[in-house]
Amino acid sequence: MNLEYALVGDMSWQTQADWQTPDTPFMSFTFWQALSDTGAIGEKAGWLPIYIVVYDSGKHRPVAVMPVFVKGHHQGEFVFDYSWAQAYAHYGLDYYPRLVTSVPYTPITGQRLWLAANQGLTPEIIQTAIKGVDDVAQQVGASSWHCLFAESQLATITASSSQEIAAAIDESRIALAGADDRQEQPPESTQKNQPSLPVFERQGCQFLWQNQNLLADAQPFTDFENFLATLRAKKRKTIRAERRKVTEQNIVCARKCGSDITDSDWKAFYHCYVMTYAVRGQQPYLTLDFFMALAQSMPEHLMLALAYDSDNEIIASSLFLYDSSNNEHSTLYGRYWGALADYDSLHFELCYYQGIEFAIEQGLQYFDPGTQGEHKLVRGFIPTTTHSLHRIYDERFIPAISNFCIEDRQRMAQYRQQAHQALPFNADNMPVFDSEQ
Repeated sequence: MNLEYALVGDMSWQTQADWQTPDTPFMSFTFWQALSDTGAIGEKAGWLPIYIVVYDSGKHRPVAVMPVFVKGHHQGEFVFDYSWAQAYAHYGLDYYPRLVTSVPYTPITGQRLWLAANQGLTPEIIQTAIKGVDDVAQQVGASSWHCLFAESQLATITASSSQEIAAAIDESRIALAGADDRQEQPPESTQKNQPSLPVFERQGCQFLWQNQNLLADAQPFTDFENFLATLRAKKRKTIRAERRKVTEQNIVCARKCGSDITDSDWKAFYHCYVMTYAVRGQQPYLTLDFFMALAQSMPEHLMLALAYDSDNEIIASSLFLYDSSNNEHSTLYGRYWGALADYDSLHFELCYYQGIEFAIEQGLQYFDPGTQGEHKLVRGFIPTTTHSLHRIYDERFIPAISNFCIEDRQRMAQYRQQAHQALPFNADNMPVFDSEQ
């Protein structure tokens, strides 16, 4: 199959092929349409989209599409490269614009290309897509490309091995690190977009709950108490105490799905969501119109956990998206939370325990509660590896960034192992540590 690419500024390519159902709701066309229609992506939002459409030149049909955003900031991302930007600034060089492939505002691992029906992800497709990325970078003068929260298959195919990285670095070039700041000037840049430029991999850590009772031969849990039985006694006691604290504050929690969520529920949720940003003096990335658009276009993927006070007023809420239970890796995704005031243990109840109960009821295999948070460990969320891919177009920075990525992966591997040791499971139900997951 001979492949070529085209750069497109809108999603008109959707009509040119039948497309596979993506692995998460966040790569569905309806989710992206909601982002576009409500201004969450676009030039004004600082997320200017360009779609790299990979074609089978013989059949004149698209086989894959990779989204790329031209960005002048790091907002709405959760894998940060601030230190790289500072290094560029130190030498009087522009780090912006930069290119990003991700689901905006969403630190969820998954596919980063849409694939046509019956089309697998191949090295040739990825190589062609990256040629398109390089083309965009040259046209807009981008410093770099960053593919965030990539699925492991994409990371495995794309990221260069340490030997390939070493081969790409010309030892005769002057390294930036360690030179005299007052006298040093960076050498003249070599030509950008050479085929030898490597793609670096960084790894991170998120926490994933698994609906799997090892005491019962890896069977799904039957209820929340069945899950608690797999934890050490002290941890069970702590979680039960947290749930009691919510009840003792005369707070009642409930869950609503899809079309059962009313307009007034959405408005109350959004009020809570805005408060999460307001306490930090920030404006939210997403609008009420965005969430209302999701309610209209993909209700079958939405669950809202609500907390009511003694006057039956909503005081806190948490929005989840989820896969259908027949998905091979069906997952609940905890995404947006907010409360009108501080309530003891309510965050844990709405964001974790309500999610665990829902995943068990629906027969979902996993629960991804979002990025960061070591407090998730003691509640049974297992450390897992995340992947991001990075391409730098100024070869003078490659040695330093190569070393950074290698050391960063080593640090994260040690952290994941240490985090695994802190899991609260009893000995019979402790999952085996896998350095690759």
